[in-house]
Amino acid sequence: MSNIINNQKKLIIFGFPLLLIGLMIFIAKSSSFRLHPESMAIGVTFDLLLTVPFVYFLLIRKTTIPKTTIVPFLIFGVLICSIILPSENQYYLNLFKTWVLPIVELLVVSFVIYNVRKTIKNYKKKKHLSFDFFTTLKNTCYEILPEKVVMPIVTEIAVFYYGFLYWKKRKLKENEFTYHKDSGTITLLIAIIFIVAIETVTFHILLLKWSNIAAWILTFLSIYSAIQIFGFLKSMLKRPIAIESNKLYLRYGIMNEATIKLKEIASIEISSKDIELNKETRKLSFLGELESHNVIIRLKNESTLIGLYGIKKKFKVLALYIDNKNEFKNQMDNALQQENIKNAGKAE
Repeated sequence: MSNIINNQKKLIIFGFPLLLIGLMIFIAKSSSFRLHPESMAIGVTFDLLLTVPFVYFLLIRKTTIPKTTIVPFLIFGVLICSIILPSENQYYLNLFKTWVLPIVELLVVSFVIYNVRKTIKNYKKKKHLSFDFFTTLKNTCYEILPEKVVMPIVTEIAVFYYGFLYWKKRKLKENEFTYHKDSGTITLLIAIIFIVAIETVTFHILLLKWSNIAAWILTFLSIYSAIQIFGFLKSMLKRPIAIESNKLYLRYGIMNEATIKLKEIASIEISSKDIELNKETRKLSFLGELESHNVIIRLKNESTLIGLYGIKKKFKVLALYIDNKNEFKNQMDNALQQENIKNAGKAE
């Protein structure tokens, strides 16, 4: 019954603004609009850019839906206006794009940064917790942004943060382990960046003879790719694997991660033998078979590996590389033993 009520609420919350948008499209295509294009265009513009977002705000203000979801409605209104209004009747729309939309975007970014900073301060007060920027950013954005846009935004912010802002050397705690020093991945990624740089210059010169626009588009995409790879590379140095609070936090930079409860682990094996990757057996590294492994973790039940942009994959066996594999195995054995003792005590 509660599900039916919730679905009805969602239908009203999203359906009514969409109905208003549909009405504006109908008006823009009507004969009345053709008779009075200037005055009708003003009405349609203001309704799509102001009335619809305001009505949506009134509908969600007492719900748990993030208030920042107003922004997608606003952007959707701008897009609809651009499509349905003749170019000669887009004066107020262009004003909005030039002056209001950048301010809205700046306010949203500022709001996200403010909430992330607030969360960071709360983490620092809790000395027993390890702070991880990427996790904090995700949790904050899930609270204030629409769910579907969280991971793309978080990934882009994280690439810039790890690539260009986070230069301080990270000191490892006793319960943290690196995975990049001996695996060869860092060297491979650096080589890829150099290859991209060389190929970009070569192709830019060649494409200039054919199309100036195509040459610069390719150059931009290549630079953007190099920045992404550099951010991925730096994130590996700053996000170690950790054993904490009865959980194992497996991280491979911002490219892959999984959180496993210790009670869900069946066994941990130090092994470099080849394994067949399939729907149940995966590697923590996003490079897959291109990177070696020296530890294999087997689970009692399926868990989820979360990749770039929130892509999820199930697994029961996970192979990974850890620089200090013996110390990791020792600490995991101790942690699993304590977990078993605790669970046995609860059972009694």
